[in-house]
Amino acid sequence: MKNQRILAMIGIGVIALLLAFPLRDAVFRTIVVPLAYLFWVLGLVYRAVHQTIWWAVAFLFVLFLLSRSLLPKFKIKEKFRLKKKPAIGQVENLATWLKKTERGIYFKWLIANRLGKIANQILENRSTGKQRSFFDPLTGPDWTPDSGVQTYLESGLYGSFADYPQKNSFFSIPTKTPMDHDVGDVVQFLESQVENK
Repeated sequence: MKNQRILAMIGIGVIALLLAFPLRDAVFRTIVVPLAYLFWVLGLVYRAVHQTIWWAVAFLFVLFLLSRSLLPKFKIKEKFRLKKKPAIGQVENLATWLKKTERGIYFKWLIANRLGKIANQILENRSTGKQRSFFDPLTGPDWTPDSGVQTYLESGLYGSFADYPQKNSFFSIPTKTPMDHDVGDVVQFLESQVENK
């Protein structure tokens, strides 16, 4: 990436050098002369206005800046206000991820990770007085999910979406992963575990 930028800068420099000599008259007539004229007119205007007026303008400008910084509540009404996006809660965020699961493995993993954390929290609440490590296996008393649900929760909690690379070819069939398990079954199992306790 850096090499491409360096080559592009060198190419632009070479083109500028090649065009500098043939275009010097055109640049002089279209850019240098109008700018010189503009600065000359501004200099005439500056000398024509009395110095006390310039001091008064500078004083009013500084006074305006001070009033803006000292009185932050005083604001000029803006014609256009930017609409603030409403805050997105956890449930709405999860629903958005569920809609995006068809796009790829990343959103499937996000949901599996969130559900795995919930499962870990359920097991932590069941342990009496013991601090449960995040890396402990998802096992405990009365914890009997089927193998698909268990694999789903463990792959979401301990794994990563990078563990399941997908082929980017349009015609390739996506490979099956543990995160393709039905989310409804996982949620049903977690609800039954909460209800049991």
